[in-house]
Amino acid sequence: MALAVMVAAGLYFAIPAEFRMFAAAEFIYPAFLLVLLVVLIIGDPGRVDRDSRWLRITTGVMIATITVVTAISAVRLVVAILQGAEFGSPAALLRLGAVVWVTTVIAYALWYWHLDCGGPAARAHGTFRMLPAFRFPEQDIDSPVYAAWNPQFIDYLALSFNTATAFSPTDVSAVRHWSKLWLITESAISLSLVALVVARAINLM
Repeated sequence: MALAVMVAAGLYFAIPAEFRMFAAAEFIYPAFLLVLLVVLIIGDPGRVDRDSRWLRITTGVMIATITVVTAISAVRLVVAILQGAEFGSPAALLRLGAVVWVTTVIAYALWYWHLDCGGPAARAHGTFRMLPAFRFPEQDIDSPVYAAWNPQFIDYLALSFNTATAFSPTDVSAVRHWSKLWLITESAISLSLVALVVARAINLM
């Protein structure tokens, strides 16, 4: 999770100023994310299993920040494409589209990881505050090896990536209404970005 947040912060520098939320102060957003991440690591070092309200709120603020900043960049990119803006070259447009797409995948993965069953701490202790939102194939394996298995961030990252590329969760089942709606929105956003960016890049060739 920490590595994914650092990647999201680093990718912000690859976005041109006109598509950023903080065009005049590019270090504000990455620095804010890193500060929140350091606070979380100090508050719950190693495996994320400390059930603390303030840690959960801080995590939510961090993920919401990534989501808002990414959404603004995505909206500005789509508007620019629809208005026929110049991007310099197909490579520049594809690079920008890839950055927004990857950050969107990370943002959704973080939300799935943060919300499923009430969060990673609840899953680690088996004290679910909410019903599971996803059913992973490992949970249906009848073996002592998987008896105490619970999904980690990498599992939600794979879920998010598969949803954004295949436009479906593939081997994971969404079993709550909110999780089904979120998978629909991620698929729709990914499809729109890919279609618009690739079509515009072809026109620039």
